[in-house]
Amino acid sequence: MASSTKHWDNIYVSRYYNWHTGSFKDMYTHGSSYKLKASAPSDAVDTLSKNLMVPLMEKLLADGTIHEYEIDTEAIHTEAPGTFWLFYLAANAEGLDKANAALREPLKANPLDVPAFDSMVDFTEHRDYLARTNATYK
Repeated sequence: MASSTKHWDNIYVSRYYNWHTGSFKDMYTHGSSYKLKASAPSDAVDTLSKNLMVPLMEKLLADGTIHEYEIDTEAIHTEAPGTFWLFYLAANAEGLDKANAALREPLKANPLDVPAFDSMVDFTEHRDYLARTNATYK
């Protein structure tokens, strides 16, 4: 039976998120999964979120590049503990390009961000995800 159904269910917890109110069609959802190193502190996702990812995502949300973002962890671990995801929704391909460029900029502008991120994240486990999405946010 398991081989014929091959699916899984995931339940995520988002402690860092924001969105624009409205209904959106044919947007792009970009997701990235990251795995923390075993040596990362227990508050690594909070530290990375508060100091690196949320400020950038809020800027992209404010200028209209993205319409939603979230930083997720699993409520029930089907993946190894220490995995987290960054998802954002962009209206079009240009928004994806702008968001990807903006994600690289702070790492160039603040040379301490790269070692901080690298010290906590095992990039051999990194994966990206892209999908088309219809969504309504209230």
